[in-house]
Amino acid sequence: MRAWIYVARKVLHAVLTLAFVLVFNFFLFRVMPSDPVKLLTRTSSAELSEAQQRELLHDYGLDEPIFPGQFLDYVGDVLRGDLGISFLFPGESVMEIFLRNLWPTVLLVGLSTLFSTLIGIGTGIWSGWRRQSAFDLASTGVSLFLYAMPEFWLGMMLLIVFATTLGWFPTGGRISTVTGLSGVEHLVDVVNHLFLPCLTLTLAYVGEYHLIMRSSLLDVLGEDYVTTARAKGLREKVVLRRHAVRNALLPTITLIALNFGFVLGGAITVELVFSYQGLGLLTYEALTAKDYPLLQGLFLFFSAGVIVANLIADLLYGYLDPRVREA
Repeated sequence: MRAWIYVARKVLHAVLTLAFVLVFNFFLFRVMPSDPVKLLTRTSSAELSEAQQRELLHDYGLDEPIFPGQFLDYVGDVLRGDLGISFLFPGESVMEIFLRNLWPTVLLVGLSTLFSTLIGIGTGIWSGWRRQSAFDLASTGVSLFLYAMPEFWLGMMLLIVFATTLGWFPTGGRISTVTGLSGVEHLVDVVNHLFLPCLTLTLAYVGEYHLIMRSSLLDVLGEDYVTTARAKGLREKVVLRRHAVRNALLPTITLIALNFGFVLGGAITVELVFSYQGLGLLTYEALTAKDYPLLQGLFLFFSAGVIVANLIADLLYGYLDPRVREA
């Protein structure tokens, strides 16, 4: 019964957080100083008559009071999946644009998060288990360096070395402009364009996982139950696998879930450096063009992704650690 209460409390908290984000997202773009007519037409409002301006504002519902008129319309449209029409891509809905750019970002950020998680946790476990060894000192130093390094700077260095100087990979884009590629050729082309941005994000994230896993494992190794397991005569590998690692993984669950939640948001700086057509680059273009409907939809999706990922992390944490459910 306590487990169900715990789940219900976490789900309710996530729903309330999402509702707050929905309200905040609506009013954020309403308080920004701008000329709606100019944004909608990309021309000076003086070029339109007053009747034309009123008609344009009426068509978009901007002549209604912000609350409750526009707000209720906005909530109803969101619940129906209608997030408006983009200014940057005339005639296309925000939902269509989002779905078109979603999967390239999922591929990029999802793969880099997966690789960095496996590598970072693996090296963190070995480093913590072999504390003060040559591997521990070297891997921790490299992890600190990667953790402190700006992603865009690392991406630029990899781009200069491997794309510009050596010419091994394309300098940017998601796919080649060459037509007629299909099958294996198309797959190779996608991988070539994906390699450098994926490598950049993997190296940027791996240090964080390594440092947290190493620190968590060192804390667990000092616990009484680990000492008891050793006193029973269990082999060191068994103590590490069955007792130390399982408990040391708990603090990394939240980090893993949140990083997967950021998949929707993409990596704006990395996608911008490599001109990778995903949600990150789309966000930058929408900011530059002041495409408020598109930005409003993107911010809502990004926030929802983090909230859902955090909910999954809370539920997993409660499942793996009964003390959390009892608290």
